[in-house]
Amino acid sequence: MPIALLDLTLPSLAENLALDEALLLEAEDGRAGEVLRFWEWRTPAVVLGAGGKIEEDVELRNCMLDEVPIQRRSSGGGTVLLGSGCLLFSLILRTDRDPTLCEVRSSYRWILERIRGALSPLLASEQLGISDLATTELKFSGNAQQRKRDHLLHHGTLLYNFSIEQVSRYLKLPEKRPEYRAGRSHIAFLTNLSASPEELKKRIAKAWDVNESPVAIPKPRIMELVNQKYNLGEWVHRR
Repeated sequence: MPIALLDLTLPSLAENLALDEALLLEAEDGRAGEVLRFWEWRTPAVVLGAGGKIEEDVELRNCMLDEVPIQRRSSGGGTVLLGSGCLLFSLILRTDRDPTLCEVRSSYRWILERIRGALSPLLASEQLGISDLATTELKFSGNAQQRKRDHLLHHGTLLYNFSIEQVSRYLKLPEKRPEYRAGRSHIAFLTNLSASPEELKKRIAKAWDVNESPVAIPKPRIMELVNQKYNLGEWVHRR
């Protein structure tokens, strides 16, 4: 089944996070379909998972000194640093697209196998931990999900020209680490893909059989989520 393609970065970080959730909610309500979205945030920004803890994950003093914003997304998973050279992709999928999508771990395997296959001409990679893609045990992609009854939102990052050195300034080592990380620092654990963002987008879009159908941007829902959730301190700093 073809998926609509949306290559769109909105003006604010909150709006970009809200757009992903809005696309999920619109699909769940029967007002929209499956989507593959690409976006990139060009300056450093910390984004926690829905259950992430600022005190455990974030070098808060450095973020404040450097005016690096901190946000929280609707999906689970770990805390990430965004910035130039980190391409983000988001998938809105029906869970009846494939039986494996009904369960969390099997859905990661199914989705990441397709991403891995799309990138296979560029490098040999494997899924490690629950939701990472890595080459020679160096991570270049982290992934997370938010799930509803009939649809899921799958987030992913792809590092291609990212300043890995800056990660340790803004992120602490996570409390929960996959076994393959083996206690390595951020700089010893992460790596960049040798590809342009245009090539990555092209390969991934082809793997998902995207079409050129226009995607309606649910602006009222985005702004509702921004105003009632993403811009509120009690959401961002709730943990």
